[in-house]
Amino acid sequence: MSVSLSETVIRVVIVDDHDLVRHGFRSLLEANEQINVIATANSGEEAVKLCRQYDGNIDVVLMDVNMPGIGGIEATHRISKSWPDIGIIIVTVHSDGPLPKQLLNGGAKGYLTKGNGVEEMITAIKDVYAGKHYIAKDIAQKLALSVLPGEQNPLEQLSMRETQVLMMIAKGIRTQEISDILNLSPKTISTYRARLHEKLDVSSDIEMLHLAMKYGAINESNMI
Repeated sequence: MSVSLSETVIRVVIVDDHDLVRHGFRSLLEANEQINVIATANSGEEAVKLCRQYDGNIDVVLMDVNMPGIGGIEATHRISKSWPDIGIIIVTVHSDGPLPKQLLNGGAKGYLTKGNGVEEMITAIKDVYAGKHYIAKDIAQKLALSVLPGEQNPLEQLSMRETQVLMMIAKGIRTQEISDILNLSPKTISTYRARLHEKLDVSSDIEMLHLAMKYGAINESNMI
């Protein structure tokens, strides 16, 4: 969608499981007269619920990745599938690993890290609302470098769903709980685990965890 921003108020939803982040973003964004934060959510489930509640009246969603429950990856998948006109901007600590490319391929229209400033966030919101994509400069540089010759990141061969299961396993979430969160059978989750072991050439979840940490898919703060 190509739109004029001259007299437009952009309707934004903020999704993050930390109160300080939600309230901080809201305060900073609403200082801009073109942005109206119509709601906030503390989980992926609540974000999907809000999209259903405000059907057709949300322009941009700022989405964290690491949250309890379905998290930002699955929420991005569900929202982009059911409400393709909503522009999802990922705002996360993840600047390395496979997530930027996978989430952008999986429906997100923008990607920022929590180290980017409010002015860049506002620019991203306006660009995504106008039908463009926005990738923070530091992320874009890392994506460009990831295709250069050299050591290959084994996590880049994973699908977004495989990465999602990997991150849940790394957090110690049990198979049945992963099954419940993703609406997949325990047998399917076990199949994903076996496939991950095979693709990453590891023999245990511990080896898989170390590999994920080495290549930036998770870090110690994500496991709390």
